[in-house]
Amino acid sequence: MSSFVALVGNPRVGSRTLAAAVAAAEAVARRAGHDTAPEVVDLSALGQRLLDPGPSPAVRAALETVAAADVLVVASPTYKATYTGLLKVFLDRLPPGALTGTVALPLLLMGDPRHALAVELHLRPVLAELGAQVPTPGLALLESQFGELDAVLGTWAGQVAPQLGAAPAREVAR
Repeated sequence: MSSFVALVGNPRVGSRTLAAAVAAAEAVARRAGHDTAPEVVDLSALGQRLLDPGPSPAVRAALETVAAADVLVVASPTYKATYTGLLKVFLDRLPPGALTGTVALPLLLMGDPRHALAVELHLRPVLAELGAQVPTPGLALLESQFGELDAVLGTWAGQVAPQLGAAPAREVAR
């Protein structure tokens, strides 16, 4: 059975990014034939602890959860035409190759369609650098689409789910 994890890089507690990430992970899991709820790593709960010299138990647990994911939805609001610094600080704590064997699905929530390329130009490369397979285009979700989230995610999940079976098997030792 695959593990689905939603990693949320919004510094605000209870954000729309969190709602979109969870809904996206659930939609992809359903389309892939899995009925388990995704685990959620919400970076708003970790905040300042991400900058501590050594990882706290909560940061360590979050890093382990993300590194162990089979399918990882990585979501962030778009700040200054890219993902948040909070997400960057977290991703920088992962060792090289930490996402080898993980299928990563980038998602950016944005207010302006002019930022739509940010998901491909900024978030996809860092996930690939960490070893993740990013088999499909990321989702650039406009805030104006939030009211029709189920329809947007249904279409996206329909494109993503068939690609999950094409992912290489996870290495046993990580």
